[in-house]
Amino acid sequence: MSAPVTRKPQRRGACPGLSAPMPTGDGLLARLSTTDTIPLAAFAALCKAARIYGNGVVEVTSRGSLQVRGLSEASASRFADAIAALVISAEDGVPVLCNALAGLDAGEIFDSTPFAKHLRQRIAQGALATRLSPKVSIVIDDGGAIGLDAVAADIRLRAERRHGDVALDVSVGGNDSHASKLGSIAPSYGVEAAIGLLDVIARHGHEARARDVLATEGAKAFHAAFKKAVLAPLDSRLRGNERTTPIDTFPLRDGTLAIGVGLAFGHADSDALERLVDAADAAGAIGLRTAPGRTVLTIGVAPDSAAAFVPRAESLGFITRADDPRRRVIACAGAPICASAHIASRALAPAIAADAADLDGTIHISGCAKGCAHAAAAALTIVGTAEGCAMIANGSVRAAPFAVVPENELRVAIRDQVREHRQEAAHV
Repeated sequence: MSAPVTRKPQRRGACPGLSAPMPTGDGLLARLSTTDTIPLAAFAALCKAARIYGNGVVEVTSRGSLQVRGLSEASASRFADAIAALVISAEDGVPVLCNALAGLDAGEIFDSTPFAKHLRQRIAQGALATRLSPKVSIVIDDGGAIGLDAVAADIRLRAERRHGDVALDVSVGGNDSHASKLGSIAPSYGVEAAIGLLDVIARHGHEARARDVLATEGAKAFHAAFKKAVLAPLDSRLRGNERTTPIDTFPLRDGTLAIGVGLAFGHADSDALERLVDAADAAGAIGLRTAPGRTVLTIGVAPDSAAAFVPRAESLGFITRADDPRRRVIACAGAPICASAHIASRALAPAIAADAADLDGTIHISGCAKGCAHAAAAALTIVGTAEGCAMIANGSVRAAPFAVVPENELRVAIRDQVREHRQEAAHV
């Protein structure tokens, strides 16, 4: 295991890319936001590099980025060089998140791949990216089978069918349910509109987010960005295809399949991922893509091989069912991997997932009070402290706990919480 490093921490919210990895409790963390299929050989080489230069832990984030942990000051640059040699398509700068099957999905309304490429080019051409917070992001939802409704973003462009034509519904500041709706726009105006919306955010300061602009000025601050666009009222009755979780089987345009599997608690060791690559190769796949929800999509599986691939992935510890209770549990690296952690978050996670299977909502297990894996509130948050495990209901790591229990009593306390939840539900 790589020793923790003493590099001066980046400010909160900075993005730990290959060129500027972020210090954590288990060394440096490097993030790779991929934009296309990673060939099987390249993905296997990435896993090998994670083992050689880091501690072998590979993560897929809630937004679909790849993370490698346990790098050191000496090894981080060598890891970056090794990944650069693989020529993996990845983005740098303002994150532009698309459907993980963009360009391949048989059910997508429009191909967001060239649109996103053009948008990234426009952002890179000027100084706009340097004026924005590193946390500002854009979602382009092409209306395909894998939805991005749950992914929060500063700017959202969602493809919908409008009387035979394709329109982009535009909103700002949140996920699909909570973002402020601005209107509909023709795809040909989409890039200009997105640039204009980013400029609105940038004019409010380097730390500003869309939600900050909405809080101070309301949605009217963004409408000027549409002056070159033709707006139409949103019609919620006209929607795209039925959406599903990334953990499923998806038909692709070429007649092959994509099969999504989840990483339990968002991480896997490099050996397990390399064995998944071998299983994908045996099933005729050409590569892998990462997806929001801590998921990996195997691309190009032969239809007659799908039945054999799924149980193979499950035997390696990957999640193959959308209703698997482990999907609702978010756990950081924890002890002993992370020097900051008071509890072994991921070692505790499987038992907690089973004990809390009947508890509605997300469960967050944080090794310390920093809450690196999940900043938002959860139905149940468990925080490792010097005094024991702090239990927080419907709050984040920053909220006051309703109980602090020794680690050896945690499972009993969770089962008690679940029992109370059932009793309350029975009386509703």
